[in-house]
Parts: sequence; C-alpha cells; structure tokens
Amino acid sequence: MRAAVFRQGSIVVDTLADPVPGEGQVLVKTLACGICGSDLHAAKHPRQFAELGRRSGNRFTMDADRDVVFGHEFCCEVVEYGPGTPARLKPGTLVCSIPATLVGETVQNIGYSNAIAGGFAQYMPLADKLLLAVPNGLTATDAALTEPIAVGWHAVQQARLTKQDVPLVIGCGPVGLAVIAGLAIKDVHPIIAADYSPARRALALKMGADIVVDPAEVSPYETWQHAATPDGFIDTRYARVFGIGPQQRPAVIFECVGVPGVIRHIMESAPASARIVVVGVCMETDRIEPFFGILKQLNIQFVLAYTAQEFAESLHFIAEGKVDVTPLVTGTVGLDGVSGAFAELANPERHAKVMVDPWA
Repeated sequence: MRAAVFRQGSIVVDTLADPVPGEGQVLVKTLACGICGSDLHAAKHPRQFAELGRRSGNRFTMDADRDVVFGHEFCCEVVEYGPGTPARLKPGTLVCSIPATLVGETVQNIGYSNAIAGGFAQYMPLADKLLLAVPNGLTATDAALTEPIAVGWHAVQQARLTKQDVPLVIGCGPVGLAVIAGLAIKDVHPIIAADYSPARRALALKMGADIVVDPAEVSPYETWQHAATPDGFIDTRYARVFGIGPQQRPAVIFECVGVPGVIRHIMESAPASARIVVVGVCMETDRIEPFFGILKQLNIQFVLAYTAQEFAESLHFIAEGKVDVTPLVTGTVGLDGVSGAFAELANPERHAKVMVDPWA
C-alpha cells in the first residue's frame, strides 16, 4: 500500500506492506482522513512529542527515530475480517472508529504508532469492537470529521453547563469550532467566540456562535461582561457578598488555542468564579500566577479526547444534520500533497481542515 510516512523530520510517500488483520480485527480501506493540529506539532517537534508522551504515562508511544504514519480522523470502508472474527458488517460498508485498535486485549493507538499505520495510509487494521457503521448515507469526508467534533462535544459535556452559563470560546481553529458546535447542540446561549483571524470568525458564526470578537479591537472579556450582565446589576463587592439585585450569569471559558501564555491571560482576565476548560493542547512549558486563581476562586479543568459514547453521539450529530461540518473542510489532497498541506495549515486564513484522500 501507499502511505505518507513521517521519516527523520520529513513526510515522504512510500510503499509499505499491506496490514494483515488478526483475530478481532478488520482490514479497512481509508477513504478520508483529516490533518490534525497534533499531527503538525508531532511533525515539527517529534522528540518533544515522544518525550511528553512517555512522561505522561505512555498514552502516545511514538519513537521519533522510526517511521510513523500519522492520521487519526478517518472514515474507512470494510474490506475483510481477520481469522475468527464474525463478519458483522458487509464489505464496502463505510465505518468510523475511535483511533485505536486491539491486539488481543492490548489497546494500540492509531496515528502515532510506529507499528500500525494511521489514516495517511491506504489500509489499516481496525478493531471490530470499535467500528461504527456510518448512517444516513453520510459521505466519507463528513464522517471523518466525527473525531474532531467529538473532541469539542467532550469538552462541552465535561463543562457541566447550565442554561444560566454564558460561554466564551478563545480560539476558533478546528478545536474551538468543534466546541462551538457542541455548545450549539447543548443550546447554551449566547455563545461568544474570539479569534484574530477573520476567516475563523466567519466559520465560528457558521458553526453556531452568536457573537464573534476580534481581540485586536475588542476585549472578549468586556464582550462577555455585556452579554452576561443583567439590567440593574450593582457592580460592588457589597452587592455581590449580600446578593443584592440581579446577579451576573456564570462564565465558562474554553481555552482552544494551546500556546504558552493563554491560560495565564485567561486567568488574569476572567471574572470571579469562572470555570476555565482547557481544550487546546499546549505541548510547551508554560507558567501561571496562582494568585489570580486563588483571589477569583477560578476552577480550571483540563480535558482530552472523548468517550466511546461521545464519539458515537458525534457521528449521529453529523448524520442527523445537528452539526453541519461542510464549512470546516477547506481542502483535500492526495498522499503526494500531505507534506505541502502541513506547511499551508500554518496560515489560518487559508485552511481550517484539510482532508487526505489516500487514493487520489
């Protein structure tokens, strides 16, 4: 099979042996796979990515000195079943899966494994137990966005929102857009979103944001204040302590940028008692000043990925039209175009999500 292989710091197209499915596995043909921001970071800082994976409990066991085929946002087609595996789905059935497979009772990740190729390859050996048939005639491209939408849905679920909360999303890249989609499904309004990029702000509106802000011109936190403050609110400590008059609605701030300094800035700018949900994946050393969190009694929660149930729910959200993922896809490349797409994704004005078609 052909695959886009990350090898010694570069992405090259090479021919690899076709995977052979074992017991409990299904050989699938990859039809579409999204390029994730984590892929970009792993390619730019492979040793750091591998070392952080090791220090955080070996969730990702990538060896930076060996070949790896990225790709964990995929939709595939069933080809054949491994020995002793009942043919639950017909060949040709479109399927999605969380990015993992089973080797016996051992879970192995898909996308950052040196042993198993990810979705930038033409074939993969997935676990039958994890496969979800794609419903409602959904296209492979749309179904492949289940994984990033599930990331946003998980963050929203973990936030334990109420109808009184006023959410603020900082950063409208793919992660922030997925959070906005999840907030729209949850029907918590107004949804305020902030990003420096005009293109990303436009996408935020399409995904369900009610108010978008350019932080270079308007403070997102002042915008939140206006949206969350009722008529008759008395902004004094005395009034807050004794609950005099109408009260501000609670703040839930989603950090969806993942670069050093953002959490610190949110802590400085957030209103008292805000809940901060960190969704952006920062892989560099950062610093905060705990005093802001102490004085304001902030609650900071870190989230990652999704549950199997949230993944399945996200697939159905897309299939049932509750999330329109069409605006997110801004480009499609074949395997020969993966390297160039990694470079182009650095420009937020050009792309949100680039899909890889290993057969193009």
